[in-house]
Amino acid sequence: MVEEGAYWLAWAQISGIGPVLLRRLEQHFGTLATAWNASKVQLGEVEGFGFQTLEKVVQQRSRLHPEQLFTKHQQENSHFWTPADADYPRLLLETPSPPPILYYRGEVELQENLGQKPMVGIVGTRQPSEYGIRWTRQISTALAKNGFTVVSGMAEGIDTESHSAAMKAGGRTIAVLGTGVDVIYPHKNRDLYKQILTAGLVVSEYPTKTPPDRTHFPRRNRIIAGLSRAILVMEAPLKSGALITATYANEFGRDVYALPGRVDDHPSQGCLKLLSQGASFILKELDELLTMLGAIPQIDGVEASTVPEQLSLPTLSPELQTVMDAIASEALPFDFLVQQTGMAAGSVSGALLQLELMGLVSQLPGMRYQKS
Repeated sequence: MVEEGAYWLAWAQISGIGPVLLRRLEQHFGTLATAWNASKVQLGEVEGFGFQTLEKVVQQRSRLHPEQLFTKHQQENSHFWTPADADYPRLLLETPSPPPILYYRGEVELQENLGQKPMVGIVGTRQPSEYGIRWTRQISTALAKNGFTVVSGMAEGIDTESHSAAMKAGGRTIAVLGTGVDVIYPHKNRDLYKQILTAGLVVSEYPTKTPPDRTHFPRRNRIIAGLSRAILVMEAPLKSGALITATYANEFGRDVYALPGRVDDHPSQGCLKLLSQGASFILKELDELLTMLGAIPQIDGVEASTVPEQLSLPTLSPELQTVMDAIASEALPFDFLVQQTGMAAGSVSGALLQLELMGLVSQLPGMRYQKS
């Protein structure tokens, strides 16, 4: 029997089929194996599958053999996860566009993958000021010493400072690359790359030997946001890629923090914009920041069945109650819940995660949910 992961890989090889359409396929058919064997008419029922996309599927699907493709891919890329794997990062899986293939190198810590160890993303400009460098080092050090894993993109500037400070403090760090996991970019970070492999992970949605491409880096920012419980933007001009990460974080229901700066400082303009849009301030009292980050719910691994049935339901926020009211005792697909609630997909995903943590909702294969 062909593993479900082989179908994630096979679908990802078809041009025009990206992470969002793959998620819709899974939600519609339950598994990508079922979707692989669906007729053209059945595929046409999925949102986003227009005439041209359907033609590409019909033409290319007949030439692909999932099991053979998967075996060959394993030989060329020894370490990767698909959303069908239990070790696929849980928080990333909850986003609307999880990478169909996530490659990795380094030391895996399953608590991170399961969402049981908090991860915080730190991003910012490639040309930080002394002020930005100083605060990035202080915050990364504090996070590492308090058990947080620091996530960033291994670019020059803020990214490099955050990775380095976290490791120097004895903590773990994860670098999300816009290249293959075996390609070091920028090359001046080759020593940093080697250090990260011994104190964390490098991950990428691109296969080995993939060179840097400017279109890759904005896309990888969604992975930084997806892996992290919160995003800290240290210094960022108005056109910084860090603002793209912050936008994804908002869409995914993550908290966004920004370091304030002077109104006439170019590297601070993006941070000031985020603050004006509702981002939280990073203030001098780091204990307050750590307390706020520590208050973000973690996936504690407690089985829903351990919650006593006689306990009354807790008082829920209006958003959580809306999602809870839409869930029945039988399993319902994620897209149906989005339609029923009228809420944004990211908000529904975040609410479902909180309800799972409270033991009120259970997730079943195929992104289906039911009351516990």
